[in-house]
Amino acid sequence: MKHFALGLTGALAAATALTVPAGIAQAEAGSLSVFDWSGYEDQGFYGGYVEKYGGAPSYTYFGSVEEAFTKLQSGFAADLAHPCTDALRKWVAADLIKPIDTSRIDNWDKLLPQIKDVDGVTVDGQTYMVPFEWGNTGLIYRTDQIAEEDVSLQLLADPAYQGKIAIPDAASSAYAMAALATGASSYTDMSDEEFQKASDFLRRIHPNVRFYWSDAGQLDQAIASGEVLLGWGWNQSELNLIWNETPAKMMRDVDKGIATWVCGYVHLNSSTQSDEQVYDMLNALSAEDSGKYIIENWGYAHSNAEAFKSADQELIKTYGFADVDSFFEDSLFFDAVTPELEGRMLKEFERIKAGF
Repeated sequence: MKHFALGLTGALAAATALTVPAGIAQAEAGSLSVFDWSGYEDQGFYGGYVEKYGGAPSYTYFGSVEEAFTKLQSGFAADLAHPCTDALRKWVAADLIKPIDTSRIDNWDKLLPQIKDVDGVTVDGQTYMVPFEWGNTGLIYRTDQIAEEDVSLQLLADPAYQGKIAIPDAASSAYAMAALATGASSYTDMSDEEFQKASDFLRRIHPNVRFYWSDAGQLDQAIASGEVLLGWGWNQSELNLIWNETPAKMMRDVDKGIATWVCGYVHLNSSTQSDEQVYDMLNALSAEDSGKYIIENWGYAHSNAEAFKSADQELIKTYGFADVDSFFEDSLFFDAVTPELEGRMLKEFERIKAGF
């Protein structure tokens, strides 16, 4: 995945040096630990924290939310973590995170109200996440190989595309896609019949799967080279391909099927740093400047509504963020799957990938 890092400006570095010795400031900055996806150490996301502490927090990475959950349950400790809303009920039930004091979030009232209402940001009346970024998961296809009017989720099962598709190596995402393809009323609480139809769809497309991706960069490269013509992926992959002049596009027809995700930062119960330092980081992440940066440089939407006004308006239109409400009206949202269904998904998806 292509990222554009933002470093300290000379003026900021000089200002920091005048207030506190650089080594001490950077050590203090690095004492805050963040458990995150690779790439989110980009300092453009938390400039206010860097300005106050003179450096970046320390980062440890996970490849999937399932991996993060397992590691935290096994005793791994950090101050902040970066899951998505569909995981939050499970994390709360496992007593991994503590509630957020929204009165300490300077930008709370500036965050998109639709984002704050997404299931998982608040659980049982308590706020557990400061939403950070959001976007689409959808079907990305080579426009020079497939006509726009022909593209659909059902095309993934067409024998003509044997070895030419890729989907995530994540049960929840795969079943969300399959639920959309088979017309399930919900993917978070499917009936036995809906679950069977979704599973049958994943089995039908298995012979066409070139690989199940865990790194979005793998998907990007495969579509760019023509190895893969259809892939279920994040909107960042679409933008990476466009930036690299690959003829590719994400299908955004809500009638044919597209999903929307919301991710953010949570305060872990294993946190050892002061609440002041934790909330300084949360405030930096939710600031307008952070939102402007992620929109312009990553192509993801941000939780801060003001960022959509200050970001480059041509890019806002290019990335499809001119009408934010449209994202929330008709697309499928990644919500928390019931524990019983999640267990069935995980078990069945492993069987499907193994060819059974």
